[in-house]
Amino acid sequence: MIRVFVLYPEPPDQERYEQHVELSRREVPHATIRHGRIFGSPQGEPDFAYYFEYEFPDRDAFRASEGGLSKAAEDANAMGIDFRVFFASVQ
Repeated sequence: MIRVFVLYPEPPDQERYEQHVELSRREVPHATIRHGRIFGSPQGEPDFAYYFEYEFPDRDAFRASEGGLSKAAEDANAMGIDFRVFFASVQ
């Protein structure tokens, strides 16, 4: 299983963010998408405010989605807030 997760240091504008989620669902149909507000951390105040995740069943599905992921990344950049992207292979 492959996960692509995105961390936002500040919450996105909700109306614009919903447009981004819909674009992501349309452009990356092989992924399960999850997202939500980060509400805490054991160390105190969290460094990030919002979480977004794509989950792919395998590397082939991930590779097949590269074009859609690029479009979603362009749209995320257009939202005008910083974010960090990570890739994980989950056992």
